[in-house]
Amino acid sequence: MQNELYHQMSALEDRHWWFAARRQIVSQAITRIARPPAAARILDAGCGTGGNLAMLGRFGRVTGVEPDDTALELARGRNTGAEIVKGMLPDALPFDDATFDLAVLLDVLEHVDDDRGALRRLAALLKPGGHLVLTVPAFRFLWSGHDESHQHRRRYRRPELSEKIASAGLRVRCISYFNTWLFPLIAAARAVKRQSANRRSSDLFLPPPPVNSLLRLLMASERHAIGRISLPAGVSLIACAAKPPDDNP
Repeated sequence: MQNELYHQMSALEDRHWWFAARRQIVSQAITRIARPPAAARILDAGCGTGGNLAMLGRFGRVTGVEPDDTALELARGRNTGAEIVKGMLPDALPFDDATFDLAVLLDVLEHVDDDRGALRRLAALLKPGGHLVLTVPAFRFLWSGHDESHQHRRRYRRPELSEKIASAGLRVRCISYFNTWLFPLIAAARAVKRQSANRRSSDLFLPPPPVNSLLRLLMASERHAIGRISLPAGVSLIACAAKPPDDNP
């Protein structure tokens, strides 16, 4: 990801509707499905500038890992109490197997060349019975300059993501599209943007406060569906998967 985007993200992710709503959706998935034990060890794999560390800290002791030096320092500057270390998926993570009760991978997998290897490594880092919660961008036809500026490798469909998680030895407990209410508007906006002069630009900007609040409320309302129904389409995907207690799929 371009360095200037990390600074933009750090400045916006506490307030921006998309980041705020995603935190609510992920928190619901952890509460309703993953249910980590008290004093859980939690891994934020690819923690970026640290916008999710405080939310994850409500569930246990958090370790964030991040390969980019700029993002690493921005995350450490948040003073959340989380341990922040340098590392990269799939093979450069400084942890022993079976260390974590919960791993989260929030819009990271699409950046990794070897996504299957990354999922296998995270599965190995989980304790038996531990959970992985992850989010990724959905649908190749939504590809835009935002994906290019953020150095995405791919966008996913539900069957592909489910198969890759299962191939890592994890049992998919919940998988659903989200950002569904806004899906038609975003799809239309990206189709228009692909024809515009600024088609390679990021979508990372803060709307006026009333619009920002409305968008956050709309997207965050989808948290009530998590673990109950699988939404049929959306701009993103969320999945929650478990490592079998006996360490066998």
